[in-house]
Amino acid sequence: MSQNGPKIFIIYRIFTGKMFDSMPKKWLSDRGASTSRAEYSDNIELFSREDTLVLNPSKSPKTQNACLKLSLFSLILLLIIAISGIFLIKFSYNAIHLPPVEPQVDDSVSDLIFDPINERITGPQCRDIEPNARFDCNPDEPISQDICQKRGCCWSQTGRTVPTQPPTKTSAINKSATNVTVPPLDVPYCYFGSDYTGYRVTNIEKYLYRTVVTLNRTQPSGFIRDAPTLKLEITEINDNSVRIKFYDPFERRYEVPIPVLNVTPQKTIDNSLFTVKITANGVLVIARRRTSVPVFQTDLKRLIFSDQFLQLSSNLPNDYVYGIGEHKDGFRKSAKQWKRYTLFNRDQYPVENKNLYSSHPFYLSVEDMNGNSNGVFLFNSNAMDVILQPKPAITWRTIGGILDFYVFLGPKPQDVIRQYTELIGLPSLPPYWALGFHICRFGYRSLDNMLTVFNRTRDAKIPFDVQWNDIDAMSANKDFTYDVKNFAKLPQFVQNLHKIGMKYIPMIDPGISAAEKRGSYPPFDIGMDLNIFVKNSTGQPFIGKVWTGKSTVWPDFTDPKTQIYWTQMFAKYHKEIEFDGAWIDMNEPSNFLDGSSDGCPQNRLESPQYTPGGEPLRTKTMCMNARQYAGLHYDLHNLYGISEAVVTNIALRTVRPNQRPVIISRSTFAGHGKYASHWDGDIVANWESMRWSIPSILNFNLFGIPLVGADICGFNGNTTEELCARWSALGAFYPFSRNHNSDDCIDQDPVSLGPTVTAAAKRALEMRYSLLPYFYTLFFRAHTTGDTVVRPLFFEFPTDPNSYEIETQFLWGPAVMVVPTLHQNMTFVNAYLPPGIWYDLRNHSSYEARSGQYFTLDSPLTDINVLLRSGHIVVTQTPEVTTADTRKGDFIMIVGLDAESKANGSLYWDSGDGLDNILLREFNLFEFSAQKNELISTPKVFGYDMNGQKLTKCVILGVKDKPNSVSINSVPTSRFSYDKNLNRLTIDSINAVLSKKVTIVWK
Repeated sequence: MSQNGPKIFIIYRIFTGKMFDSMPKKWLSDRGASTSRAEYSDNIELFSREDTLVLNPSKSPKTQNACLKLSLFSLILLLIIAISGIFLIKFSYNAIHLPPVEPQVDDSVSDLIFDPINERITGPQCRDIEPNARFDCNPDEPISQDICQKRGCCWSQTGRTVPTQPPTKTSAINKSATNVTVPPLDVPYCYFGSDYTGYRVTNIEKYLYRTVVTLNRTQPSGFIRDAPTLKLEITEINDNSVRIKFYDPFERRYEVPIPVLNVTPQKTIDNSLFTVKITANGVLVIARRRTSVPVFQTDLKRLIFSDQFLQLSSNLPNDYVYGIGEHKDGFRKSAKQWKRYTLFNRDQYPVENKNLYSSHPFYLSVEDMNGNSNGVFLFNSNAMDVILQPKPAITWRTIGGILDFYVFLGPKPQDVIRQYTELIGLPSLPPYWALGFHICRFGYRSLDNMLTVFNRTRDAKIPFDVQWNDIDAMSANKDFTYDVKNFAKLPQFVQNLHKIGMKYIPMIDPGISAAEKRGSYPPFDIGMDLNIFVKNSTGQPFIGKVWTGKSTVWPDFTDPKTQIYWTQMFAKYHKEIEFDGAWIDMNEPSNFLDGSSDGCPQNRLESPQYTPGGEPLRTKTMCMNARQYAGLHYDLHNLYGISEAVVTNIALRTVRPNQRPVIISRSTFAGHGKYASHWDGDIVANWESMRWSIPSILNFNLFGIPLVGADICGFNGNTTEELCARWSALGAFYPFSRNHNSDDCIDQDPVSLGPTVTAAAKRALEMRYSLLPYFYTLFFRAHTTGDTVVRPLFFEFPTDPNSYEIETQFLWGPAVMVVPTLHQNMTFVNAYLPPGIWYDLRNHSSYEARSGQYFTLDSPLTDINVLLRSGHIVVTQTPEVTTADTRKGDFIMIVGLDAESKANGSLYWDSGDGLDNILLREFNLFEFSAQKNELISTPKVFGYDMNGQKLTKCVILGVKDKPNSVSINSVPTSRFSYDKNLNRLTIDSINAVLSKKVTIVWK
């Protein structure tokens, strides 16, 4: 910014009569008025706010004196401007100061009324903007025509009512006017006109792959302390990704410390998929080069960048939007209606229109039905609202940090996710056993009760790998303990689990009991000695309460010393109980109090001018001015879960060396999948929640957290036999498959609910275990390339417009489709099958969809429809009761030939639990292809001893004519059969080792 910048700004303030409105922090600090957030915690109020923002003169006399000492140059310039403009402003001055005239509003033409008194807020610059294209200029309360006028924005009342919608932050009744009704949901009364100029582009510097733009504020936004000057840096990272960063060049603001993004730009960009343009009227456009479709288009003049409110709106190329989590909502976030998504991690069981456990400010947008897609990620961890509207458009509103966007050009949907996860961190590869079935219960109450459930599950021969415990296995709900009375033999039980190839995972909450006598509870004593707990505004440990008896403190996972503490606690606990993973719950962080036991200081951190979601930020969590090593909880709140996951990951690697960590976390943020996974929290046991679990697992695969699932049969409330049978079948195909419910509910492990649920769970899990070699290969692809494991249909069929609406079915990778039954009293399901041939994996019957169509499939209560897509090959094994036993078996190949008699597939195989298998190349990778009556298996990498495992059987579907002969590596075999009705060729006793090329020919 030039040295005259402050002078010109002060002249503008005097000229408009707003000398002290919203003075920039940099200038105030230069004049002796500190504005640090640390001082907020001491209740220093630098500003007061009614309808306008005015500096409190009693608090900052130095600022007044400094501002009034204008240079002679400034005064002369002011006088010239005032004289030359007196005639130009006479009419507008009179219009502003005349007594208000009450408008006569006709419902049918309210947007077309022209009143010269209100020309500034109702003129043609306002009337040309359709309601669905309005961007809110007064999103903060109170909302009034007077405030709108002072902000230089448009005001319009539609006259329509929404009788069932109470007044909200964006649909409040205008108390300063009469006969005003509530506007349509989220259509703002006060909005930016076409002539609004908040920021003006004053300079553009262009470099090879970088553009730097200077923006200067021309009028107050109405929010406290606008940044007078901004820098916009546009960096072309590579051919398919671009970064758009807005920041204040004169004041350092909070930026997200974790995860560390992979943003090293390429040295050369040869085939860029996008163009960058800033138009003469200040519109930034990122467009797809091939189609010229704008994928990110924002009017820089409407940008708001103040101390505690940042807002940017962008047009969307289409109303097909996916992502923006975590919320209980459909997978497609339709921009056909107004919708608010609040991102602020909270202990909130999944209900609609609430912010839940995680924050992922990322969306995938579809541009056309040819498969062109893009993605946008805002790297900001502060509380925010994301608004979709039917223009279609999106608005980001956050209350801190900077605006740091990343745009991904794909072009295919799967490409977008690869580019996004490459930036935030590729997901970890889980151990093989983590893909088995898990059982838990909050409320076993004793080891004997848990053994009853364990034994009846084993006796029923239900595939089962991992036993979990909730907090009831702890001593008085305290971390790193177990109940030595009711769970006395828990350590021996875990040792026995390991002997039969099973695993054990306990819950480890972040909250540490803080009411213990010195020497009685080491986790508290050691934490106090290391000084690693989150602090309050006075520097003392922040005291709240969760499950522990009287009070709770929380480790600060951004403090490097906490890694030492957490690892020490894990090591000590692991010596008592040899657990195999960690369940980190309550880490939003959750608090049974709204703030601390002493309340929260009353300041702008606790009560910002705009509060995303409308509820106090401290609701069920810490005070916003709680202190952490990396900053204030106000900024770091959404990072608490991921910071705990990072530290827990390192701790598990220490206590279980050379073995992959398994961590299931409730709270997550962007990049979480590199360290841990997720489950959907306290989901309700009903049909609606079961249906929603599919959009949820699809979303988290977009977010780079593929190992995800919901509590099978529901956590809260009692399930029913039919619901649990259907849910057990669906849950067998969640990436993370666990049955778990609350302590005040009936037993719901499969056997407890009778033979129907037992049969449904057993049959579905046996199919899951048989497909685990293929499933494990998908996780390898996710870990190495960022591919989704579970994906929506349109990822594989982007040119099929029908596939974009489907969220009651899903794909395991490219080859396997799961079609669950999701409604009560149904014995069939209407399945949408995209173009191609689909083979039923239960009985090998087939369905041919020539252009994509619905088929009615039988769906008995104990079954689920799982289909193999033609053109694909999957490797399976005979299912056993554990993954350890299943892994020892030989391989069976299922080939689904397409209409041209072709198919392809692959298999990744390693030890199943080694930490560095890929780095050390201790793995095998095989590729399979079929065409012209020939099937070939080729080892691409072979670095792991398979202990004699062989390919013993091959089932080829879609063979139209009965073969007369079959040979294996040129050796004829008679061990084959053909089913004419199913067009199925089965070849037995192949006994081929995969370490060498295998060729099977049928004629």
